[in-house]
Amino acid sequence: MLSRDRIVTAAIAVIEREGADAVSMRRIAAELGVGVMSLYNHVPNKSALLDAVAETVLSQIEFTDDPAAHWTQRVRMQARAFRQIAHHYPRCTMVVVSRQLRSTAGLLPVERALATLRDAGFDGREAVQMLRVFIAYIVGSLLREVGVTPTFAPVRPDIAVAEVDPALFPMVSAFAPDLMACDHEEEFDFGLELLVQTMAVRAEQAAGREG
Repeated sequence: MLSRDRIVTAAIAVIEREGADAVSMRRIAAELGVGVMSLYNHVPNKSALLDAVAETVLSQIEFTDDPAAHWTQRVRMQARAFRQIAHHYPRCTMVVVSRQLRSTAGLLPVERALATLRDAGFDGREAVQMLRVFIAYIVGSLLREVGVTPTFAPVRPDIAVAEVDPALFPMVSAFAPDLMACDHEEEFDFGLELLVQTMAVRAEQAAGREG
């Protein structure tokens, strides 16, 4: 039986295989083997369908952060939870960050993140800015890991970095082994820790000004 859930699930599958540009009401109807007009009984248009995709993905984030924990630890947990779902749905994550969501499922992660940052002592403007920095970092890391932005990704084994002219590129030549290796988990945690430590310093500075 056709339902909104089946339609959204089919759209997610298409996006993960071919990208969001491949989604249309006609295409999803063909995926489900139904007439295109039958979709409109459940989803009014493509924009609403993409919103539903984003909300479905966000609703699957498993938050394990402890409200009693220090805010820096909660930030780490929330960032890793978002990264985990982004890894599971890398192309749908691009849809998530491109939609203006207003549903409970869409706003809950935002509410949790802003509440954590507010508890840390940041004002509304700074909390929003930091949330955007974290989203940009997580999405950027994801794009590198899946090979969408290869410029600073690990060098492919078929590229002979070791043979680069050291006179022209002394740093690239010297650091060739590091450029050719990459543990994505370690790299992500390294960048996450830099962000968290920077936030902690900023929070201390703000507290000092208020004191």
